Amino acid sequence: MLNISELAAIAQDKAQQLGIHKFDLSGSTIEDSNVQVDQGAPKQVKASNRSSVTVRVWNEAQQVGIASTTDVDALGLEVALKTAQEASVFGITEHAPDFSPEAKVALPNSPSEIFPQALISDLLERLSKAEHTLLEAHPAIVGVPYNGLSQRDVERFYVHSEGALRHEAHSYSTIYLYTKTEEEGKKPRSGGAFRMSRQLEALDIEGCLKETIDKTISHLNYKKIPTGKYTVVFSPEAFLSLLGAFSNLFNAQSILDKQSLSTPDALGTQLASPLLSVADDMLHSANIGQSLFDGEGTPTRRISLIENGILKSFLHSAGTAKRMDAQPTGHANMGSKITVSPHFYHVSQGEAGQQSFSLADAENVVLIDDLQALHAGVKAMQGSFSLPFDGWVVNKGDRISVESATVAGDFRELLKAIIYVEPEEHLTPSGVCPYVWVEGLSVTGE
Repeated sequence: MLNISELAAIAQDKAQQLGIHKFDLSGSTIEDSNVQVDQGAPKQVKASNRSSVTVRVWNEAQQVGIASTTDVDALGLEVALKTAQEASVFGITEHAPDFSPEAKVALPNSPSEIFPQALISDLLERLSKAEHTLLEAHPAIVGVPYNGLSQRDVERFYVHSEGALRHEAHSYSTIYLYTKTEEEGKKPRSGGAFRMSRQLEALDIEGCLKETIDKTISHLNYKKIPTGKYTVVFSPEAFLSLLGAFSNLFNAQSILDKQSLSTPDALGTQLASPLLSVADDMLHSANIGQSLFDGEGTPTRRISLIENGILKSFLHSAGTAKRMDAQPTGHANMGSKITVSPHFYHVSQGEAGQQSFSLADAENVVLIDDLQALHAGVKAMQGSFSLPFDGWVVNKGDRISVESATVAGDFRELLKAIIYVEPEEHLTPSGVCPYVWVEGLSVTGE
């Protein structure tokens, strides 16, 4: 593991030699290994150990220069500091970045957890066994073209010249499986699942297999869907992927750059149905990828974005918070410029609704499991989307897979058309979310 105190001392010493009085470092080291298989044989095996450090230096005029390096040693830091110092001459003078006012605030106790990594051969054996289980689960399943099992150790740190010192280390293991079917006279169908845990031994491979098999088999019996307006039920994964595609609604940097559907004075307005509440909560107990601080050293925390349909907060870096007279929220990423991005969504029920709904007795509703082509089908600055999806038509609990269709609409109208947010929340890679019911969405069949 990194000795963060030693790293800070080296940086301070090199900065002093170069005549630098104000600087900061933000970086990480990652050690990972991942495998893929094809019909029981290794398809791809990778292992890497890499580092990345971003260095900022302020000159006497408070202009900032930025440089990066992959060498976390005395020479690498010296070169990066010197390069950033030279670049500071060209730094901006208007809205120049500064240290986060919370970079030295005490963090909650969270012990670093680095678990021993398993051998590559062990990863291959486990993944090959999972692939074999899928191939044997149903005669129509002929392959698992997309699969992977990986383990990763991540250390992150932040240091600045006025005494800030942040460090954390964690291990993660992940598996994903995605099948392909072939049946005479029928189109190929697919299904997939993903799981993540702190260590390999706790990884829910069996749960991932069951979900993949169930989804795949459920898509074998499919039919066309008539074009029209439907009550649509979004799975947690589908709703969060759509929410992420329109995250500029909450992004203070996007708002300041006029690249957002929101404006600075949008806080306090009705953005969604009163039935919906949304938070960004990096420290949620279900979040395997928890981090205690962002790229500027600001502590992460729970930020309420939507409360009972009302827009309550934006996501900030130190710079955007200063310009908008707010507090940094712990969402800054350090790079050639400071960017802002969400961490881990928590979608929940807002106000109690007058009605509740259930897939067990609903008639002719469309259940969307997975949205596709978000890179092409989302117009984030207009609020519109038109996306192909995998899903089912549900009638009183019976599910028939949709052969091929797209769902389209305006995201802001979708938020206001929510008629039910189920009470049970489900964990996904990007957050915790229940099933969300939306009335009157346009679905176009093939």
